[in-house]
Amino acid sequence: MVLKRLKSLVSGRSAPSRPQGRVAPEPRVETRLAPERPFVAIGDIHGCFDLMQRHYTTVRAELGEAIEVVFLGDYADRGPQSAQVLEQLFAWQSASPDTVICLMGNHEKMLLEFIDDPAGKGLRWLVNGGRETLASYGITLPPGQVTADDAADAADAFEAALPDGLEAWLRDLPLIWSNGNIHCVHAAMDPSKPPEAQNRRTLLWGHRDFLTTPRADGQTVVHGHTIMAEPTLGDTRISIDTGAYHSGRLTAALISPGSCEFSL
Repeated sequence: MVLKRLKSLVSGRSAPSRPQGRVAPEPRVETRLAPERPFVAIGDIHGCFDLMQRHYTTVRAELGEAIEVVFLGDYADRGPQSAQVLEQLFAWQSASPDTVICLMGNHEKMLLEFIDDPAGKGLRWLVNGGRETLASYGITLPPGQVTADDAADAADAFEAALPDGLEAWLRDLPLIWSNGNIHCVHAAMDPSKPPEAQNRRTLLWGHRDFLTTPRADGQTVVHGHTIMAEPTLGDTRISIDTGAYHSGRLTAALISPGSCEFSL
């Protein structure tokens, strides 16, 4: 993955020739895409620190520190490097709060439920990648069914292992970020409701009509959560979760006025 064309797309200069090998498709010209300024969105990371680091450092090297980079949630779980991912995102956003935007995903929601109610609602986190996140912090649980005491002990150890400020940062992550007529969320927006009327569950977990019903209000949604074989530019949505933890492909999208380019 190299975002070879990003700088030229943002600056308006001619693009360099494309390298040989696997490359993303040419950017599509879409006049309906009308952000106020170009930005980069990055899909579900799920503990894939090396892929995240490579994308982010390439964006900064090509585009500088001023362009906004929006991470769409689901930073932890499933992959092996969740601790590194969480702590690096926390550091990046703490250092550059105006240009690094981290949204909440449903896996961050489940992680916090585990801290708050480990033997109740928090148990579903363990069967959805939470064990891998705990392991990245050196915390192991016995295989099979987890007792209430085991869960409580693990939650206490996990909370204690988090760096100062990281838990509070997770709790304060926003659910939506907007730029012109482009709206970044983790999972979905109800196509029948305006952006400001979306409910929390839809933004985190999805909506039954989202993938099949285009919006009629001229707004476009950038989202992750639903794994696609390839990043997709639909009628009123841009889907960029390409299952990094099992495919080895983390997708970034450069969205500019009239243009969207994916890089894998």
